[in-house]
Amino acid sequence: MSFCLEISGDFACFTRPEMKVERVSYDVITPSAARSIFEAILWKPAIEWHIEKIEILKPIKWINLRRNEVKNVFPVNNITKAKEGGKIPEILIEKSRQQRSGLFLKDVAYRIYGSFHLTNKAGKADNAGKFSEMFKRRAKKGQCFNQPYLGCREFTCNFRLIEDLTKELPAQDITMQLGWMLFDLDFSDKNNPTPLFYNPKIEQGVIQVPLKSSGEIMG
Repeated sequence: MSFCLEISGDFACFTRPEMKVERVSYDVITPSAARSIFEAILWKPAIEWHIEKIEILKPIKWINLRRNEVKNVFPVNNITKAKEGGKIPEILIEKSRQQRSGLFLKDVAYRIYGSFHLTNKAGKADNAGKFSEMFKRRAKKGQCFNQPYLGCREFTCNFRLIEDLTKELPAQDITMQLGWMLFDLDFSDKNNPTPLFYNPKIEQGVIQVPLKSSGEIMG
């Protein structure tokens, strides 16, 4: 069963991985970012989400912003030691703060279509009907496990469940080739996830998203 969400926000940044210093967004939302919004509403080990289609509801607009960021990250080993009773790691913001400029999207809105399948972690009591009703109930009430966001956590987004598309506005009349974009990460090797890419095209405001197992996805 397929579900449709309308999502919107003031700003978005779906960062191009090839940009090492400054953040530069892709033109539109990536399938992995769209998937994370469905997972924010309902995530269970027993299900796995797949994005089927993305519709662009507003013109693509850009904005340059300069932001303060923390340049350091916590080493995984330090966090592991802290869990075992060692010293709790810390980052001093005043010493680690740096300014970075970025090219972001502004005033964005999309309709994203997604479906799920049961994984090998599903139990005997798990079934698609139960999770479908659970998702619809949570989406209608605006419930989520964590606040959905548009690429960066500070760019939070609104969402609503769409059940009758006949009452919705059409997608933007945009047709363009997007070039190679990040599709998702392959976590077959949990210690070394592999980025996957695809070469999408916007056709009258619509992007058809292939299956992860299709030949259109390149590692």
